[in-house]
Amino acid sequence: MPDITYRRDHPITPAQLADVFRRSTIRRPVDDLDRMARMLAHGNLCFTAWDGERLVGVARSLTDFAFCCYLSDLAVDKEYQHAGIGRRLIALTREAIGTDSMLLLLAAPEAMDYYPKVGFEAVPNGWIIKRAT
Repeated sequence: MPDITYRRDHPITPAQLADVFRRSTIRRPVDDLDRMARMLAHGNLCFTAWDGERLVGVARSLTDFAFCCYLSDLAVDKEYQHAGIGRRLIALTREAIGTDSMLLLLAAPEAMDYYPKVGFEAVPNGWIIKRAT
């Protein structure tokens, strides 16, 4: 496995974000680059994983750094999965938000088995109003 470099809040383009989403198992509106741009503009914590100049992983979050952090996107290129990149992106996010903040997320059905392996526990007290698209 190549030497992976991790960066905090390093600028990425909507096309780069869409590309790493396509190369992972995450489902996002990758054909809507305007929406990708808004996702990048309004998240306030983003860690990325790089193999040279190639973006191979991203953890994009929204947080107040005091009470809660929503990990909105965790995506790793399929070719780089099972190498600890997702685990490292989560660890970096946790370090950045500190111990006063909880870290929460919504998991895709196919990722439900992954999150307990990296320290998350299921919670029964969540609620959602789903997006239209």
